[in-house]
Amino acid sequence: MKLSDAAISATDALRLNKLRSALTMLGIIIGVAAVIAMVAVGGGAREQVVAQIRSLGANLLVVMPGNVTQGGVRLGSGAASTLTDDDSVAIAAEVSGVQVTSPYMRGTAQLIASGVNWSTLIFGIDAGWFEAREWEVEHGREFTPEEIARGAQVALLGQTVARNLYGGLDPVDQELRIRNVPFRVIGVMGRKGQSTWGQDQDDVVFVPLNTARQRVLGRNLANARAVGAIYVKVREGESLTQTEDEVKALLRQRHRIQPGQDDDFSIRNLADIAATREASASTLAVLLAAVAGVSLAVGGIGIMNIMLVSVTERTREIGLRLAVGARPKDILRQFLFEAAGLAGIGGAVGVVIGVAVAYIISTFAGWPLLIQPEAVLLAVAFSGLVGVFFGWYPALRASRLDPIEALRHA
Repeated sequence: MKLSDAAISATDALRLNKLRSALTMLGIIIGVAAVIAMVAVGGGAREQVVAQIRSLGANLLVVMPGNVTQGGVRLGSGAASTLTDDDSVAIAAEVSGVQVTSPYMRGTAQLIASGVNWSTLIFGIDAGWFEAREWEVEHGREFTPEEIARGAQVALLGQTVARNLYGGLDPVDQELRIRNVPFRVIGVMGRKGQSTWGQDQDDVVFVPLNTARQRVLGRNLANARAVGAIYVKVREGESLTQTEDEVKALLRQRHRIQPGQDDDFSIRNLADIAATREASASTLAVLLAAVAGVSLAVGGIGIMNIMLVSVTERTREIGLRLAVGARPKDILRQFLFEAAGLAGIGGAVGVVIGVAVAYIISTFAGWPLLIQPEAVLLAVAFSGLVGVFFGWYPALRASRLDPIEALRHA
């Protein structure tokens, strides 16, 4: 029997029992759909995490003040103003792996422009901010060194603030009042989107650091040069871990922290945040893979059971085929085609359902949809292999039937 004849015969057998064939394929359909959804959703979630981390700036360390202990109580990050402009300058000058540093302070304030008000975050920054955060001005210009040095009353708007205060009007050169202090808008920042913790990064206003101290957020009475935190951008190719250790050692020396004493600052490595999010996405992928594996195994067992039933039902037919000249390998081939056909069709249907499920999940979760062609081909090919694997025993059993005994079967 030719391969084409075996395929036609297998197709006819499947067509005669449509409902049973459809129910048999159900496990394969669920398994393949889970594989496709797993790869698409997992890949999309991973891409979103990478994009969010990239939006914060590549190779970035964040030095936070605090972590001090008073009366045996550990106060945590931000509990004390222990970082200054001078710390930022020292890190940039003395740590070899550092590309740029940017001290900043932040707070919340009410904005008023043309009779419209909006509450948002106010950041006091210096010139290094734009390079550290890899954030460019889309319309207008950045602060000049002279404006930063003298504390000029100029502001840069995030896109969310510009949209809510000015609508479709050009905000550049317009007046803006922050806590009733007049500012001139000199530019609008490029879009950043949400951060890894879900905050709208475009809902922000930037002013020079000295301006924030003098006119908006206020000075720290204990230390006039205190800052809220310091961004440290590490050069490409340099080790973030090694640079972090060097920054830590330098700050301990500058702050005169004795061996055994707790740091009065903390350092956050954004690569660690990315690794944590990546681990979460990987855990989700493993869980979905387990579901897919179990479904494929159940589907394979279902195929084996149905094929064994089919062999029993068609014993007389098999005996007749063998009696008129069919060889055992022809019978083996036909039943393998049937098993592979069940799994292959189930795999194709599973791909369609998997893509639909992935689209629905990505739409509701707001994740990008990432369908990988190689994953689709692998899922379909694997489902066919499942059919061949679990269909081998029934096919072998059918091929070994004795023609005379088979013909006697009622």
